[in-house]
Amino acid sequence: MRRDGQVLELDAINVAYGKARIVRDLSLCVAPGEIVCLLGRNGAGKTTTMKAIMGLLPLLSGQVRLGGRTISDLAPHRVPRAGIGYVPQGRRLFGELTVAQNLEIGMLARGSDARVLEDVFGLFPRLRERRDQRAETLSGGEQQMLATARALCLEPDLLLLDEPTEGLQPSMIEAIRQVVILMRGRGVGVLLVEQRMDAVLSLADRVVFMENGRALETLDGADLRADHSPIERYLGV
Repeated sequence: MRRDGQVLELDAINVAYGKARIVRDLSLCVAPGEIVCLLGRNGAGKTTTMKAIMGLLPLLSGQVRLGGRTISDLAPHRVPRAGIGYVPQGRRLFGELTVAQNLEIGMLARGSDARVLEDVFGLFPRLRERRDQRAETLSGGEQQMLATARALCLEPDLLLLDEPTEGLQPSMIEAIRQVVILMRGRGVGVLLVEQRMDAVLSLADRVVFMENGRALETLDGADLRADHSPIERYLGV
């Protein structure tokens, strides 16, 4: 079912680790039902941007807004309640807990009900089969499914995905890809960090090229599929 989503807006945000400024005057937006990809070399500031949106790193200046509401002044545990699901690089699951228990933690953030859990199991049937299995015993692809499913238990308006296909076999990559496409169809905005060019080109509605913490250029996904030269120019690949 398609929902009325909320626009994510980053307004000239600056973020630092200690004294090192990593993100510089970055502005972008993600509309409901849109997939925006952050693309850049290692160290460009992509993951730092994700962490700043989630409140895990403080802003030096600027604002993050969701649906017109400023969320950059919220404590990190309150950001998911505002409607943002986050799948970090490395998954960050509770390894000793079962699949079902990890999903229950996701459901607690916004008080989701059993209907949401059934929907998630419908998206990831393999997780239903392994619901009583500890997360640490799952394969890498199954763990990525679980991390994504846990974020979807929030019924998010916006989904942040940081390197979701890293280290996965092709069948798992395709399963994650299909769920992302389905979320877009439901009106969920998606902000994606991804290194795989095939994944970026097949999914992205817009691509933001980052370098040294700045947005150099934003291109339409269709234009990039027709002409790959900006990828060569910015990434050297």
